[in-house]
Amino acid sequence: MSIIYKEKIMDFYGFYTGKIFDAYDYLGAHINNGTTIFRTFAPAASRITVFGDFNHWQEWDMHKVSDGNFWELSVPGTKEGMMYKYCIYDRSGNRVEHCDPYGFGMELRPGSASVIRNQQGYSFHDEEWMAARTDCRQKPLNIYELHFGSFKKPSDKADSWYTYEEMAKILIPYVKNNGYNYLEIMPLNEYPCDESWGYQATGFFSPTSRYGTADQLKYFVDCCHQNGIGVIMDFVPVHFALDSYGLAQYDGTALYEYPHSAVGVSEWGSCNFMHSRGEVRSFLQSSANYWIKEFHIDGLRMDAISRAIYWQGDPARGVNLNAVEFLQYMNRGLKEMHPSVILAAEDSTAFPKVTDPVSQGGLGFDYKWDMGWMNDTLDYFRTGPEYRSSNYHKLTFSMMYYYDARFLLPLSHDEVVHGKATILQKMNGDYDNKFPQARALYMYMYAHPGKKLNFMGNEFGQLREWDEKREQDWMLLDYPIHSGFARFMKDLNEIYLTHSALWEKDYQADGFRWIDCHQEQTCVYVLERSSKKEHLTAVFNFSDRSQTYELKLPGCQKIKELLNSDLEAYGGSLKRRRPARKITDGRYQAELPAFSAMYYIAE
Repeated sequence: MSIIYKEKIMDFYGFYTGKIFDAYDYLGAHINNGTTIFRTFAPAASRITVFGDFNHWQEWDMHKVSDGNFWELSVPGTKEGMMYKYCIYDRSGNRVEHCDPYGFGMELRPGSASVIRNQQGYSFHDEEWMAARTDCRQKPLNIYELHFGSFKKPSDKADSWYTYEEMAKILIPYVKNNGYNYLEIMPLNEYPCDESWGYQATGFFSPTSRYGTADQLKYFVDCCHQNGIGVIMDFVPVHFALDSYGLAQYDGTALYEYPHSAVGVSEWGSCNFMHSRGEVRSFLQSSANYWIKEFHIDGLRMDAISRAIYWQGDPARGVNLNAVEFLQYMNRGLKEMHPSVILAAEDSTAFPKVTDPVSQGGLGFDYKWDMGWMNDTLDYFRTGPEYRSSNYHKLTFSMMYYYDARFLLPLSHDEVVHGKATILQKMNGDYDNKFPQARALYMYMYAHPGKKLNFMGNEFGQLREWDEKREQDWMLLDYPIHSGFARFMKDLNEIYLTHSALWEKDYQADGFRWIDCHQEQTCVYVLERSSKKEHLTAVFNFSDRSQTYELKLPGCQKIKELLNSDLEAYGGSLKRRRPARKITDGRYQAELPAFSAMYYIAE
C-alpha cells in the first residue's frame, strides 16, 4: 500500500527492505498551514498517543495506518516551535514517553520533547559553492576539527554556548585566516549527555538545541560555503544512546537494537544498531541523506566503523556481514545522489577495500583515517632523541601500506583527551624543546601523502587537554612562543593550499618518493612530493643536534627554500628564510638545526 505525502509516495517495501533514503519525508512531524501530521513506526505497540503544547499535554490517540505498523494523527492549530512527545504502550500496557525518532528538533537537555520544525523555512544562497564542490581527491583538503561548544564560549559556565549564527561570525574568519578550507564538526545531532560530545545520540534528525534551531544551522553552513569553507559533520551509524525516551525499546521491543546482550550493547554502554533489519537501514540512510540534502553538509565522517565491520569491533569475532552490506548500500546510494559529497571512515582495522568502490567489492568510502600513521608518528615523537635511531622506521612504515586505501592523516580530538596529553605535550623533552619538535612534526605530516585533519587548539600549542566544558586557552597567544607557533601553522597551511605537489597526487604512486630513508644514526629523512607542475623536496632532522646534509638534486639549477621550521618568527633561531640559490652539479649543502624541517622547490 502507498500513501501520498508532500507530492511523493512512501515506498513501504523499500522501507522494510532497507532501500530508501527519504523516510523522513513521511515519518516525523510535518506542518502545513497550521496543521501537523504526526507519523511514527512502532509495529509492536498496542496504543500510541501524542501530546504537547498544542493540546495542553493531554494524550490524543494516534491511529494505525497502512499495514498497521505505522501510526498517524493530524492535529490542527499547531505552530512551529511547539513541543510534543509520543506515549507508547507496549503489548502489556506499560507506558513510556518517547521523543520522535524522526523529529526535526528537540528541546534542550534534560528535557526530552521533540519540537515541530518547518523544513522549508530557510533558503540557501550557496549555489556557486554547490556547483563547484568536489570530493577533493585531487585538491587540497585541510580540515579543522572542532567541538562546536568549546571553541569559544560567551562565559565560563559549562552550558554557555554561542549560537550557530554567532559562531558564523566568530569561526569563519578564524578558519579562513589560518588556512583551513574545511571544517569537521563533532556530532550536531541531539544528544543528552554533554560528556558524550554527541556520539551517543537521541535525535538523528534533530540539530542539537544547544546552539539553536535547524534554520540557524543552515545559515551557518550557508555562510561557510559563501566564504569558501566546506563543512563535514560526524555521523554515528553504529550505536545510539540508551536513554528510555530515545530509540531503545521504542515500541516495547528491540526495534532498532539487537535483542541479545552479547552484541546489543557497545563498549561505551550504548545500544548497537541492528543493521540486519531493513527498517533500521532505511532510518540510518535517511538520516545521512537528510543532513547532506537539507543542510547542504559537504561530508560525513562516520564514527567507529570498525565496530560495524566486526562484531563489537573485534576481528576475532568475525565480520558482521549485514553491517558491511548496509555500509555498501548506504555509501553507494549517497554517492549516486550527491557525487561530490565526502564520505570518510574512522576505521583502525586492516579490513580490505574500505575506500574501494562498491562495484569492486569495497565499502565505498572516499577516505579512511590513517590511525596507524597517527600512532606510529606520535610514538616516535614521544621517544627521546637518543632512542630514535632504533625507532627510525616508524616514520617510514606508513608508506609500505599507504596505497592500499585513500588515507586521511588525523590529529584529532581523541588524541588530546583522557590522559593522553595534547599534541604539544606529547613531544619529548622540556617546554622549550617541545615547540621545534612540534613544528617539525607538522611539516612531516603535511609532506606525507594524504589529506589533513587537525583538532582545534593544536594550531597554537594548547597545553591543557581538551575539556568540552571550557573554551580553548586563547590567552596562550599572548605568549611569543605560542603566537610564533600559530604563525608557523598559518604559513604551513597556506603553503599546503597553494602548492599542488602536496596534494594533487596524494593517491598516485608517482606523487611521492623517498630520496633518503636510511639515515638511522642521524635521524634525517628526505622525501619528494610531485605534481604536474612542480617538485617539492622535504628534509627533516629529528635528532637533537645540528647537522649538514648534502641534498642531491640531479639536473637542478636552482633551489628555493619554501619553508623553514627554525625561523625566528616561529620561535627558532634563523632571522629570515634563506634566499634562492644556484647549485652546482645538482648538490646542495643543507644546514639542519636540531629538530628542524625544510621544504625546497627545485627549479
